[in-house]
Amino acid sequence: MWVGRKAVVGAALVVLAGGAWGGAGPAAAAGSAPGKDPAEAAAVAPFRQQRLAWHDCATDPQDRAGRELDEAGARCTEATVPLDYRRPRGRTVRLALSRLPAADPARRRGALFYDPGGPGVPAMRLSLALRQAEPDLAARYDIVGVDPRFVGRSTPLDCGWPTAGVRAAGPDRAGFDRSAALARDLAERCAGHREVLPHASTRNTARDMDVVRAALGEPRLSYLGSSYGTYLGEVYLQLFPHRVDRAVLDSALDPDRFGPDLTRTQGPAMTAALGNWAAWAARHHDRYALGASREAVLATVHRVNTVVNRGPLAVGAHTVDSGTLPLVLWTVSAGDDDASYAGFSDLARALDEASRGLDPVPAPLLEAVLTGLDSPDAEGAAAAQNAVLCADRAASRDPEAYYRAVEAHRADEPIFGPLVHNLTPCTFWPASPAESPTRVATRAPVLLVGADGDPAAPRQGQLAAHRALAGSRLVTLRGAFHHTVYGGLFAPRDGCVEDAVNRYLADGILPGRDLDCPAPPAG
Repeated sequence: MWVGRKAVVGAALVVLAGGAWGGAGPAAAAGSAPGKDPAEAAAVAPFRQQRLAWHDCATDPQDRAGRELDEAGARCTEATVPLDYRRPRGRTVRLALSRLPAADPARRRGALFYDPGGPGVPAMRLSLALRQAEPDLAARYDIVGVDPRFVGRSTPLDCGWPTAGVRAAGPDRAGFDRSAALARDLAERCAGHREVLPHASTRNTARDMDVVRAALGEPRLSYLGSSYGTYLGEVYLQLFPHRVDRAVLDSALDPDRFGPDLTRTQGPAMTAALGNWAAWAARHHDRYALGASREAVLATVHRVNTVVNRGPLAVGAHTVDSGTLPLVLWTVSAGDDDASYAGFSDLARALDEASRGLDPVPAPLLEAVLTGLDSPDAEGAAAAQNAVLCADRAASRDPEAYYRAVEAHRADEPIFGPLVHNLTPCTFWPASPAESPTRVATRAPVLLVGADGDPAAPRQGQLAAHRALAGSRLVTLRGAFHHTVYGGLFAPRDGCVEDAVNRYLADGILPGRDLDCPAPPAG
């Protein structure tokens, strides 16, 4: 559910949008239709009418991301929003945002808000990457990047976590108990923020986005969301359908399942992605020596898993144990192109050699992942991610329910099951969601794109999003096993997907039917 090759490495450390179409579907929950309560609308109105003070993006000489935005002609500002939209006269939150003006003002269409995923990923610095990747898009739209509440420069939330996330449950009860103790410790470290934690939800982030839209003076916005950004788009489409011009959701998540236990849907898809890589590695057995057939390569991986379950492996200056191995292997989801598979094969070969008592030099990808696992939570990104997940949907407070789920899936998901079915800090979180989950059911027009083998946004979730967004069209990249498919930002660029998205954003015409795009074969 996290985007990009670099972000997939980060994911391993954390696991891991009433118009002409007839308006929104049934109300999501109490307070799901902002503005219907006149008193609430009047209280929120000053936030929508606020004047934004624009300035340079760089905050100091060492601010590389800000400097690059400045050099590209961006301007930055801050907007004030309510912490709790049900009590808009109370505490407020400051949001940081950037705006890259349309390169061709004569053809300017409007503002396109971009959310690259996460949750916990700042959008400001990645909006420039979108502009560079899609110059035709950047010619027609102002690209707006808003760091979501409690992320990046937007009133950041940092619980001082000594690590970026929980671990897998391991092969036995002792391993599960260790992972539970870590999850409890991480949750307790956020207790000092319990007053704001219930309001970290995607629902409030969508409300924030609409306040920013209004403050920018835009009657409607267009939207591009990837990975978690698709859920943010789904919620915005539900709450503010009449405020959406054009929306594209890349690798859509199931809106009825998003929350702390979403990973439970990812085990089979991750296993399939591992199998696709294994077939590639078998064709390159002469280089990687992992096995001459798909089955032989997978047998090598399972043998490494068996060895690690008996005791930790020393890999360079690091240690890989049963709690971290599934996180390391999760990086197979970083991409299915030759370069990505080559990097993952180097990682797998080093693990294989270590499991056979050799002393391998960690491959670059393996070194990056293990260094991240050994490092504190950088800038509070993992804590912010968990805060969003815990605020969006309540998790079970019974650790035994997770232990039973892990045990139930040991046979069919031996590699990833102890990770994706394990508990998270949300089991022990010091706050409960302030609102019920948003029920998404709208006929607002939207274009969905995704790969049918996406390991982080599994196919069944994409189809669930397609059903919930009854006005949508779905473009599927067939035979691909990577996460996100548009723009070449986080995975290989595909011309068929590019054409569908760019045509829609330029002309506003959805395809007449769902479309399939064939993925190019890996080498």
